Amino acid sequence: MNDRSDQPCTPRPSADPDAGSDLPPSLDAIEALALAARDALPDPFRQAARAVRLHVAELAPEDMLRDLGIDDPFSLTGLYEGVPLTEVAFSDPQGPSVIWLFQRALLDEWIARGDIGLADLVTHIYVHELAHHFGWSDAQIAKIDRWWE
Repeated sequence: MNDRSDQPCTPRPSADPDAGSDLPPSLDAIEALALAARDALPDPFRQAARAVRLHVAELAPEDMLRDLGIDDPFSLTGLYEGVPLTEVAFSDPQGPSVIWLFQRALLDEWIARGDIGLADLVTHIYVHELAHHFGWSDAQIAKIDRWWE
């Protein structure tokens, strides 16, 4: 991460695609919020983030939960699968990196919190998972993702 500025540059999606609906936000709505967060990132992060696939599922698959040692699927809102850029060996090709977002777990956390917008929560989870791809430290994540403010 390039530390050219101490100014926060948190991406903020402007609209919730399912606003005004009586139905819970769909998988497509969660994906749209994450893509808006990606598109709001500052360069060069925005360009690099486009190389990471995004997959939105209702809940984490059982095999994924088992591999992670997680019993409660509602406790996993997002996951990065891949090799951080800081660890990639160009002589050892890897498959594509993927950020997973889990709709029902995200919605449960959003409702339980009750103090932040869904777009802000999705942005926070997406940026946090993207941070794993970039190999960012917690301090670097805090400069990009100031969702709590």
